Amino acid sequence: MELTREELAPYIDHTVLGPETTPADVERRCEEAHEYGTNVCVPPCYLEVPDREAWDLTVATVVGFPHGQHAPAVKRAEAERAWEDGADELDVVMNVGRLKAGEDDAVREELAELVAAVPLPVKVIIETALLTDAEKHRACEAARDADAAMVKTSTGFADGGATVADVELMSEYLPVKASGGVGSYEEAMAMLEAGAERIGASSGVAILDGAPAE
Repeated sequence: MELTREELAPYIDHTVLGPETTPADVERRCEEAHEYGTNVCVPPCYLEVPDREAWDLTVATVVGFPHGQHAPAVKRAEAERAWEDGADELDVVMNVGRLKAGEDDAVREELAELVAAVPLPVKVIIETALLTDAEKHRACEAARDADAAMVKTSTGFADGGATVADVELMSEYLPVKASGGVGSYEEAMAMLEAGAERIGASSGVAILDGAPAE
C-alpha cells in the first residue's frame, strides 16, 4: 500500500495539544494544515484561532482531556461549548478508571449522553497503553454501543501509543484513529494498512514530507 502526499493528507489530524501550546502554535498548525491539506486538532480554548475564511479546514478538539475524569455533566457542557465555538469533530477521553472498575454501563451511558448532546462526530479515546486486551474489547464495545463515530488509541500523554495490534483489535468495532507515537510516513502507512481510517499526529508535516509527491 502506498499513498501520495495528496492522497494521505486527508487522513491526518495535524495536532497541537501540549500544555505549553500558545495561540501562535495553533495558528502555525492551521497554516500547515491548509498548505498540506490535512485536518487539525487543537485545544478547546483556541477554537477561535482557525480562520475559516482563510483556511478550509476540518477542526477537531478534545473533551475530558487528557484523563477523562471530568464529571459527565462537565464533559457534556464542554462538548456543547466546543460545538458552539466551531469544532467540527470531538475527541473525547473515556473514563478508564470506571472501565477498569467494571462500571461498563456507566462508561457507556456517559458516552451515549455526550454523543446525543452534540451533532458532531465523536471519537472516543480509550488510552490503549493503560488497558489489557480484554479491557480494550470492553472499551470499544462501550463506544460502539454509545453510537460514537470512531475509537482512538491514545491521548499521547500516557506511556505508549498506537500499535498495529491495537488498531486491528479496535477496527473490529468502529473506524479507528491511530494516535500516539506516529511520526513517519512508514508508521502512518502501517496503521492504515492495519485498518486505521485516521492518523492523529503532531508530526503531520514530517509524515507527509516522507510520502511520495506523486
